[in-house]
Amino acid sequence: PEDADVPTPREEGATLHAALAVAFTAARALLRARPRCPADILAAGLAARHRPRERMLERLQDAGRQVVHELDRFLNTLGTIASIAPLLGLLGTVTGIIRSFTAINQGAIGDPRLLSGGISEALITTAAGLMVAVPALVAYRLLRGRVDALALELERETIAFIDWLETREATRR
Repeated sequence: PEDADVPTPREEGATLHAALAVAFTAARALLRARPRCPADILAAGLAARHRPRERMLERLQDAGRQVVHELDRFLNTLGTIASIAPLLGLLGTVTGIIRSFTAINQGAIGDPRLLSGGISEALITTAAGLMVAVPALVAYRLLRGRVDALALELERETIAFIDWLETREATRR
């Protein structure tokens, strides 16, 4: 009964699984968004092709910022999970230790069974927090790098597209 508040390994596993599912769903959404990114920017460029270079560049940059924002939207969720998971593990550690000290205060210093519930809670929550945070942080860093690389690639391609359009228009005249 005092151990009723301590999550079982199965409950901790379910919590870990749920947190990782959210992280991988965010990662999948980020990767799925990539194929339409250049198309959105290309469409903005084609729509602005008869405008002066500066105006066309503004439109393309705006479309690029919107694409990067969409990619970051899911990435921020993953970063939040990576940041909060260790704190939740620490919170469980603190409550587990408090529980052990409460048992000691109530005279359980000679009975390790009464102390083990709080110690178990502290260890399980610390491990669960780290098991969620480490993969989420690795995924966040990798995907952050991909988004940054994609943003640079989109900028290069935008300039190349504008140059191509200008060359094409100049040869038509």
